[in-house]
Amino acid sequence: MAQPKAKTPALQRPANWKTLPGPENITRVTLQNGITVLVRSNFNSPSISMGGYLACGSMFDPPDKLGLAQFTAACLMRGSEHHSFHEIYDQMESLGAGLGFGASVHNVNFGGRALAEDLPLLLTLLADALCCPTFPADHVEQLRSQMLTSLAIRDQDTGDQVDMAIDEILFSGHPYERPEDGYTETILNITRDDLIQFYRQHYSPHSLVIVITGAVGAGEAVEQVQNALGGWRQSGQPAAIEQPQAEVRPLVQTVRRHIALPGKYQTDLAIGTLGPKRSSPDYMAVSLGNNILGQFGMMGRIGDVVREKAGLAYYASTSLSASLEAGSWEVTAGVNPVNLQKAIDLILSELRHFIQEPVSEDELRDSQANYIGRLPLSLESNAGVVNALLNIERFQLGLDYYQRFPGMIQSITTDQVLEAARRYWDLDRLAIVSSGPELQEPVET
Repeated sequence: MAQPKAKTPALQRPANWKTLPGPENITRVTLQNGITVLVRSNFNSPSISMGGYLACGSMFDPPDKLGLAQFTAACLMRGSEHHSFHEIYDQMESLGAGLGFGASVHNVNFGGRALAEDLPLLLTLLADALCCPTFPADHVEQLRSQMLTSLAIRDQDTGDQVDMAIDEILFSGHPYERPEDGYTETILNITRDDLIQFYRQHYSPHSLVIVITGAVGAGEAVEQVQNALGGWRQSGQPAAIEQPQAEVRPLVQTVRRHIALPGKYQTDLAIGTLGPKRSSPDYMAVSLGNNILGQFGMMGRIGDVVREKAGLAYYASTSLSASLEAGSWEVTAGVNPVNLQKAIDLILSELRHFIQEPVSEDELRDSQANYIGRLPLSLESNAGVVNALLNIERFQLGLDYYQRFPGMIQSITTDQVLEAARRYWDLDRLAIVSSGPELQEPVET
């Protein structure tokens, strides 16, 4: 008698997957002036979290004024037409609220928090910062001094130097190669008039996204955003601000660079290649592969081989950075300078193994379970949900992304991980960067 065929196991989902963000509980509205508002109510907490962005990041910085977008963002809370710097922060402190801005390559980002009953005030402060900042001259100079101090510290940090050099090599000719915080000489070039002009040219409601999560109804939250920001208009601007276009080109050969910093006793190392952009079909397979290679447990295979077994590194792991136009996939380690070449050789050997043979079924299952299991934990707080919704909007993933996520993760096979790894790791075309004491002898590649 024929035996019945075994049923294919159903895709596992978190026990409470129906409570994850999705079309049933996310409200998405576009106001008449172009502002996009996303709201997810959560009445289990008396507070709200808010986040958002505008498409006016460092991609728009002139080459001789790098850091302009970040400088402009830092000035927004330093005074408005309605409130001085001290009045702004006195109001927030009296309520236990918070609001802050920062800049990345593509966007100016902001985040805030307050009790639900204080959301109107938080939105009023946000509107003041976005619609009518005054860029007080004394605060401009205070911020410049702070930025210059940070840059001086960055110039003596081996890890920061490696990160900057990797970006310069992998993204040569693209805005991703440039540091968002600029350089000492470019920050010194920026005037108050530059800040005002950048604001007038690039700050617009058309590219503004606001996400609110917490103890507020969706309709009420949208109405409050409308009251605070629905009247914002920026005259003389096009409806959509075109972002600079540039192509990311793969390396044609391995590039080796060492940045000597006298007085250092540790060498930071990075070996990198281009990775997928966030919308790439490869992204999930690459992400799981990265987890196996250098994240899961005690920093994955790289951590086990380089740090635990060989004892060649203080730390060793991998990272994956995926943005709108491209990404990077890197192995990083902190080593004793005398072990630098040994660490490079061992990492390259492990990468070679990674692209020659599939990861094991156990490794993949463990990583898949890790991804699915930690998803609900990342969404337990209002702030976590805000970040999730911003991720959905920024990369156009779909409102049901997190409900589809477990199935997408479990559909990845070991062959897909291997294929993706081979697509991105070409061991003849790598960026290898180190920073620390002067090299005693040339490092091989």
